[in-house]
This record gives sequence, structure tokens and C-alpha cells, in this order.
Amino acid sequence: MAEGMIKKIIEALLFVSQKPLTIEEIRQAFDGIEDKDIEGAIEELKRDYSGQDRSFGIAELAGGWQIVTNPEFAPWISKLFKQNEVRLSNPAMETLAIIAYKQPLTRSEMERIRGVNVDGVLKTLLDKNLIKIRGRKDAPGRPITYGTTEEFLKHFGLKALTELPRLQDFSEHDLDFEKEVDGDALGQEKT
Repeated sequence: MAEGMIKKIIEALLFVSQKPLTIEEIRQAFDGIEDKDIEGAIEELKRDYSGQDRSFGIAELAGGWQIVTNPEFAPWISKLFKQNEVRLSNPAMETLAIIAYKQPLTRSEMERIRGVNVDGVLKTLLDKNLIKIRGRKDAPGRPITYGTTEEFLKHFGLKALTELPRLQDFSEHDLDFEKEVDGDALGQEKT
């Protein structure tokens, strides 16, 4: 098959897909194509789009490739679709960050870090498909463990969890949850 035809087929596959496609998924549409040929065609498409100053491009998201619009066009797109954005409260963002960095972890582990009940926040994050049940911990009672989803990666524009900022980049105060639990962050005296 000609290289130009491979590129057009991959472009069509990415165009019709509503989710990022992995190299393996793209390969399934072909007979006997090598991964390096797929990767080469994707890179060529990316160069074509950026060289033509298009309103869209190809991005690597959640372990796959997807055609996406450039962020500068978001105001017009949001007016057209008027979709409900996934808005998260501060407690939900805090809990989601804890899950992202420490997954898999249990509800009680989250509550120990945050110092408050997380039942409502967990339900919200599960409903928005940002987290999912990962399994059960090998501990008394076999509590459920939670972790992030591909939707989490897509929502935050990440290829993988390794793209999260490193914890070393945060100050000690940013990571000192225990003091907040003890009341220091609220200005309360310990008894």
C-alpha cells in the first residue's frame, strides 16, 4: 500500500473516532502494517496540519491519538455546543489530586489525608467518570480502591500520569496535609 494512502486512511480513522486511538487499534484497520509506519504517518499528518496553519491538529491523549481543535478556538466552539463543562469543587479537585498521585487508594486513606468524609466527592468523581474502582485492597474488610480513568487524562490533556507535575515541584507547605487535619491551617489551637 502506498505511503500516501496509509496517511489518508489513518486521517480518516482519527477523524471519525470519538476517542483517542492507540497504535494497536489503528493497526487493526490494516493488513500487515508496521507500528513504525503508523507512527510515521501520524507524525507526517501533524507536520502537515501545523504547516498549513489549520484550526486543528493531532494530539496524543490518554495513550492514543486524536484529532483535536486548537485551544484558541474554544470560545466559538463552546458557544456552538454549549456543553456542560465538567466543573469540580475545591474538595473534588483536592480528592482527585490525591487519587491521581497515590492511586490505588481506599476511601479511608483519602479521608485520613483530607481529614473529612469524601463519600459525596467520590460519588461526583465516579459520576463524571474521572475515577473508577480499581479493585480491593488486601486488608481487613477488603476495602475498595480507586484510581483515575482515561477520561481524567483526556480532561486534563495528559498523555499519561507521568505528565503530572512532580511532587518535588511543590513546596512542603503545599503537601503538608497532616497539619491541616490537626487544625493548624484553620488557625485553631490544639487541645
